[in-house]
Amino acid sequence: MERIKQALERARAERDAVAGGNAAAAQSSDAGREAPRIRRMTRPASAALNIVYTQTTKIAVDPERLRERRIVAMSDSEPAANAYKVLRTHVLQRMRVKGWRTLAVTSVGEAEGKTVTAINLALSLAGDVNQTVLLVDLDLRRPSIGRFFSGDPLPGISDYLTDDRPIAELLINPGVDRFVILPGNHSFTHSSEMLSSPKMVGLIEELKGRYADRLVLLDMPPVLAGDDVIAFSPHVDAVMLVVEEGKTTKQDLAEACALLDEAKIIGTLLNKAEQAAVGVGYY
Repeated sequence: MERIKQALERARAERDAVAGGNAAAAQSSDAGREAPRIRRMTRPASAALNIVYTQTTKIAVDPERLRERRIVAMSDSEPAANAYKVLRTHVLQRMRVKGWRTLAVTSVGEAEGKTVTAINLALSLAGDVNQTVLLVDLDLRRPSIGRFFSGDPLPGISDYLTDDRPIAELLINPGVDRFVILPGNHSFTHSSEMLSSPKMVGLIEELKGRYADRLVLLDMPPVLAGDDVIAFSPHVDAVMLVVEEGKTTKQDLAEACALLDEAKIIGTLLNKAEQAAVGVGYY
């Protein structure tokens, strides 16, 4: 009886070892097919102060071009720049307490200023010397971030998804320290399906997991314009809702919040407010 018991124990141990090895091999194979390998890298504390871009493409951006498009976060003379600094502080505090790395910026409806808000907030966040920022254009139906920084079309996520171009060839530094953009380029009709694809999900995991000091801001389509944000929201840590003064209704705002996980809504931002409101009840 004792010999039988020992034989059974040896057989069970051998079976478990084989099963464990097969599972590890399957996981390795799946990771290779569906997503790039995630390697979190930690930069020296001083590196965030002066990052040298070796692979990221650098472009020169005309400050007047940005100003004409209401990108004011880097200006010392614009009252809204100070408001964005206050917003930056609130966002950093909440993100760091929760350990969050990805923030989706969206709006309730169309043309409420979510892209302008996303760019200004990203630039303001990059002003924190301990923080690097990657701004990703995930409004796949109407990508527009690239046009804010360049008059010429910039390659972007569409080239990665359809032509397998390496992400390293698509990242752009517009001459601002600690700030990189990943444009969208061409539009997609079936945008929610593209956002939910394993390739896109794997990309976001790779982008947010590579550097410990990086925040990833995602410019997303409006919530009520389709199902893109709903489909992709499980893959983001937090969501900011942009609402337009005098346009967004309470009913629309309530509907948008009901479609999202309210635990992820970091806050709402009142956009296109009267000048007197800037810096007061702005957020």
